[in-house]
Amino acid sequence: MEIKIYHNPRCSKSRATLELISDAGVEPSIVTYLETPPSREELAGIVQLLGVTPPEIIRFGESVAKELGLSPQDERSDAEWIELMLQHPILMQRPIVVMDGSKAIIGRPPEKVLTII
Repeated sequence: MEIKIYHNPRCSKSRATLELISDAGVEPSIVTYLETPPSREELAGIVQLLGVTPPEIIRFGESVAKELGLSPQDERSDAEWIELMLQHPILMQRPIVVMDGSKAIIGRPPEKVLTII
């Protein structure tokens, strides 16, 4: 079983999710996405695995989103939303956990991760 977590160490939910994964006896691959953002293809794949649209994984409450005037009602293509997250990774929901490259879940609340590991 291969688990990858897109992690922000400053986020309590992200830390709690990482702890739950570790407590389950799994050593995940940790991607500190603010330092090492996913590629365009990787992010598009994550969105697809989550079964959502790109705006559904954007944190509209972040100050960057407010500075950019972003709203879930904005009419943008999926590619445009993904590009925004690539330019400003802080906009991505966290944590995102991907298992075996075939399943993904947002760890909010952290216990949700237990459904895929």
